[in-house]
Amino acid sequence: MSQKTAEERYQLGLEVVEKVYGPGSSQLMTPAKGVPFVDEIVSHLFAEIWARPGLSIRDRRLLVIGASAMLGRDDLIEIQVKGGILNGEFTDEQLDEIPLLMLFYAGAGNTTMTFKGIQAARASVKAAG
Repeated sequence: MSQKTAEERYQLGLEVVEKVYGPGSSQLMTPAKGVPFVDEIVSHLFAEIWARPGLSIRDRRLLVIGASAMLGRDDLIEIQVKGGILNGEFTDEQLDEIPLLMLFYAGAGNTTMTFKGIQAARASVKAAG
């Protein structure tokens, strides 16, 4: 089995970004190609971690949502939930369950941010049509 070149890993990473966040999403990263931080995210996080077998994109997304809830990061939750909605990974009922469960694991303050992120993702997708 041959090793992938840095460019092949980068391109694979962009393909995975598209699968995770929807068509056109990788275009946000391409202007920053060559910036070490962005290159590491694309070439390692997406090409090697998100692309691994064993967990589906939805499974990984739920883990990221849980971690983001613990951090109180509505902005990260919005990004993940929007990607999940665009990929057809969640029903409205499932999205309603996330903050209810997280209330008992992440605390009321962090869960308020979780709820806010979910609502923002829903509004963003609805506004985009």
